[in-house]
Amino acid sequence: MTSHIIDSRLYGAAFAPDELKAIFNDRSRVQKWFDVEAALAEVQGELGMIPAEAAVEIARNADAGRIDLDGIGAAIRATAHPLVPALRALADLCTGDAGEYVHYGATTQDIMDTGVVLQIKDVWPLLLRDLEACRTALAALAREHRATVMVGRTHGQQALPITFGYKLAVWVDEIDRHLERMGEIAPRFFVGNITGAVGTLASFGPQGLEMQARVLDKLGLGTPRICWHSARDRLCELANLLTLIAATFGKIAKEVFNLQRVEFGEAAEPHHHGKVGSSTMPHKRNPANMELVIGLSRLVRAQQVVLLDASFHEHERDAACLRIELAAVPELVIYSGAILAHMRKALEGLDVQPERMRANADMLGGLLLSERVMLALGEKIGKQTAHEVVYEIAMAAFESDTPFRDALSAEPRVSDHLSPEEIDALLNPAAYLGAAEEIVDGVVGS
Repeated sequence: MTSHIIDSRLYGAAFAPDELKAIFNDRSRVQKWFDVEAALAEVQGELGMIPAEAAVEIARNADAGRIDLDGIGAAIRATAHPLVPALRALADLCTGDAGEYVHYGATTQDIMDTGVVLQIKDVWPLLLRDLEACRTALAALAREHRATVMVGRTHGQQALPITFGYKLAVWVDEIDRHLERMGEIAPRFFVGNITGAVGTLASFGPQGLEMQARVLDKLGLGTPRICWHSARDRLCELANLLTLIAATFGKIAKEVFNLQRVEFGEAAEPHHHGKVGSSTMPHKRNPANMELVIGLSRLVRAQQVVLLDASFHEHERDAACLRIELAAVPELVIYSGAILAHMRKALEGLDVQPERMRANADMLGGLLLSERVMLALGEKIGKQTAHEVVYEIAMAAFESDTPFRDALSAEPRVSDHLSPEEIDALLNPAAYLGAAEEIVDGVVGS
């Protein structure tokens, strides 16, 4: 019986991709502990810190597939210790006295911290893959729609014409910064820690520093300058980065959600036959995946908050804070992976409606171009005066539902300076896009 949404047989697939769950399940967690223990034993055997044959035996048996996870769980409850039962299980698998040398000189947090870094190292290529795929999909759409006219909206209202490609290029540029951040954080984050009880390496003797460097190199991790048992900024930085990524895609999902409204009809998430929008209204085509991503983005942010709280360690270690990480880190990473997986699918199949975008650009009967008219008139009578004139005409046209062109032509303060042909030209949305197309090319290439 499962109670958490990640493991739910009903809803888990939406909240937790299988490939991420495979990295953050209990057996994988224990295997990472055993990988660290095996590397530790191997290096200690090479350095003569433990018998070489014991090191071989420990490494040979460091297989989480051979242990009873339920038994380990029961023993954790009985001992109130998060690691010792797993160490005992590994020692019991070893023949002779090799088990006596399991976890030699190390402390629990050495293994658990290094283990979780290894788990995230396995996840990293998956997150990067889907983030890059989202970028690729958006860039392709931006190039395709670099000149597709649509309404730019501010304060929820129609403002000025833009292109759909321009809107997408803003998102691409944001994702590019996330990709940069992922590259920058990697050398800071993928660092292990094998330093003993309070971080001084005293239990390892004079070879401690060399031993740690060799163990972590064997695991493909960097070596810290000093113990980070009580310095949780690495995990906090990870949480901050994933929260930024989640916020970007939560925002994009909300935008697609809004553009999919029937009243807009400009873009929509992919729809397939059999996707049901309502248990009672057969016509509904809900943005279900966008709604899910919006929710997931907030769940990621929630884990960031608790992980920042977990950084307030006392003295050289604080298990009360570490317990928070046991729950929060897997959720943080799994939800982030789910966001990227859902958005990749949505963006690669996004339903774009250029005709509806163009129709919406004409919805206000020309008022969308009031700025352009004001600036052109301002060349004749001054910008501030022109603003007052066009404001009066625009408000009256809006309230009386009069076409803006007709209202402008009927006002001598305008018609004395701008001909009907000039007014028509000024009210063409496609002719007032500024540098939008060149900006798109600068972000995604032509």
